[in-house]
Amino acid sequence: MTSSFTRRLVAAAACAALALPVLAQTAPAAPTGSSDAPTAQMQKRSDHRADRQAQRTQWKEKRAERQAQRLTQLKTQLALTPAQEPAWTSFTQAMQPRGDFARLDRDSMQKLTTPERIDRMRAQRAQRDAAMDARGDAVKAFYAQLQPEQQQTFDRQNHRMGADHKNRGHRRHGHGHMGPRSGQAG
Repeated sequence: MTSSFTRRLVAAAACAALALPVLAQTAPAAPTGSSDAPTAQMQKRSDHRADRQAQRTQWKEKRAERQAQRLTQLKTQLALTPAQEPAWTSFTQAMQPRGDFARLDRDSMQKLTTPERIDRMRAQRAQRDAAMDARGDAVKAFYAQLQPEQQQTFDRQNHRMGADHKNRGHRRHGHGHMGPRSGQAG
């Protein structure tokens, strides 16, 4: 019985002796291109940001075109009188997209403390709320200049644009419309 135990012990010692050189090896040298990996990642991020900025600019241009088309169509449908033209001009100027909102820059936000970030976000929200209130006031002022028939046309057209805007969010991130909308035939 001791001979089988001895044989097993000798075999285990031999295996351990063979494994020691493997443990003593140094880590393999880094591939020659790996020192460029952080630079390549930074370049990839930079390219991605540039692509997103180009997409954002293209989206803004398309949005401005769509809005101009909608306003032209609305003006035609309303059949405005010359006396209503100044109100229309004020309304369309107030409805132009505002590009003067400061975007929250990720790098500068990371340097702020949490309370400072909250304050910055609140200030931006207050700025956007003020712009939204100004647009609402412009719509109300224009609406007050319209005749009752024109107000009904404006209500129908504005309601349709709001419904279109509400449903547009369902197509984000590759998730398209999944069947007929409620109230529409398939």
